[in-house]
Amino acid sequence: MALSGDLWAELPVERRIFCSVLLFSWAVYLWEAFLAHRQRRVYRTTTHVPQELGQIMDSETFEKSRLYQLDKSTFSFWSGLYSEVEGTMILLCGGIPFLWKLSGQISGRAGFGPEYEIVQSLVFLLLATLFSALTGLPWSLYNTFVIEEKHGFNQQTLGFFFKDAIKKFVVTQCILLPVTSLLLYIIKIGGDYFFIYAWLFTLVVSLVLVTIYADYIAPLFDKFIPLPEGELKQQIETMAKSIDFPLTKVYVVEGSKRSSHSNAYFYGFFKNKRIVLFDTLLEDYSALNKEPAEGEDGESEETKSKTKNKKQGCKNEEVLAVLGHELGHWKLGHTVKNIIISQMNSFLCFFLFAVLIGQKELFAAFGFYDTQPTLIGLMIIFQFIFSPYNEVLSFCLTVLSRRFEFQADAFAKELGKAKDLYSALIKLNKDNLGFPVSDWIFSMWHYSHPPLLERLQALKDAKQE
Repeated sequence: MALSGDLWAELPVERRIFCSVLLFSWAVYLWEAFLAHRQRRVYRTTTHVPQELGQIMDSETFEKSRLYQLDKSTFSFWSGLYSEVEGTMILLCGGIPFLWKLSGQISGRAGFGPEYEIVQSLVFLLLATLFSALTGLPWSLYNTFVIEEKHGFNQQTLGFFFKDAIKKFVVTQCILLPVTSLLLYIIKIGGDYFFIYAWLFTLVVSLVLVTIYADYIAPLFDKFIPLPEGELKQQIETMAKSIDFPLTKVYVVEGSKRSSHSNAYFYGFFKNKRIVLFDTLLEDYSALNKEPAEGEDGESEETKSKTKNKKQGCKNEEVLAVLGHELGHWKLGHTVKNIIISQMNSFLCFFLFAVLIGQKELFAAFGFYDTQPTLIGLMIIFQFIFSPYNEVLSFCLTVLSRRFEFQADAFAKELGKAKDLYSALIKLNKDNLGFPVSDWIFSMWHYSHPPLLERLQALKDAKQE
């Protein structure tokens, strides 16, 4: 042990940094693999509905959810292993400096010399995201057209998938490249206090994106329509008014064209809040619950078979209970608290970045001996050096999120929605083939929402009162 310690001490600082980053990355991977193995064992061995679930889940649904989650877990193992090996090979083979050099050659041919670092950074970012998209494409295809298709969730055609993927890539670049160029420029001209200006810039960008996402970005991918006038809309408006939620619009998004998974959320700042409901959440609106017209032109056998796999959705009272939970997050200040935590973390990271950016050993550790590009510094420090901190923070936020979920459920109880939320959670779990049994360590580390049985138990007392 002493000999190995002496050998470690004799290594140059940059080599120790590089080895530490690589070792920690694999330590995290092995920890995640260990947790996933424990959870897969639960999927394999829990083949019958436990007694405490007998009243809320039939054996057929239980078996479907077990097989679905087992397939997802196996896929996650192989995709995770590939990702870790790919990342390791990129580091060992000098992939980052190679791509930076290639970016310089491309920008140089366009007439931008080494002094145009921001231009070279944007080319690097474009190439890196393109590489990531291409290497991730086979995994995404398999997940969508094998796993999701096999278990009845996929509603996409191959053409829709590729059109959607290209659109996502283009929209991402249209946002990412200008924002990154401005951030790099601010860091360059910001002087000793650049970290404050960089933090303020990212704060403004995040608030703008949250504000415009559902109005201008999300409609590029899915169709949003106002919830038609009727009983449900009136009940939503009444509930929002009762808790002083400044609701302005309620939308239904046609999520069923992409997947049969369901969701609901709200967005907006100050007095301009909107609610978005996935059509798959609404029993009366989901296209998956509608019988196709007989003899409808252009309808394939594949489409017919998918339509037969109906999703139950929620009744109006249950939808209101789900929204009561979501609005509880707003009323209890969870959204604001999450924003504050996020921005405190962002400020801390930029401050530490300012402290570390002058350390040439950090750049040398990843193959940059003669230059210290700002974008590469951001990547090294935020992605690699901060990785232990990020793991701890992620776990703490997961614990906090579970606490918030219990509080939001309790808020829905106070609105008199305990019974309807109880049945809605069961239906949503069934519709999404959630497996209600989990390994306790896996659940503790990963679940941002409490396990179904814990949430139902908390609501059960209120039902009985």
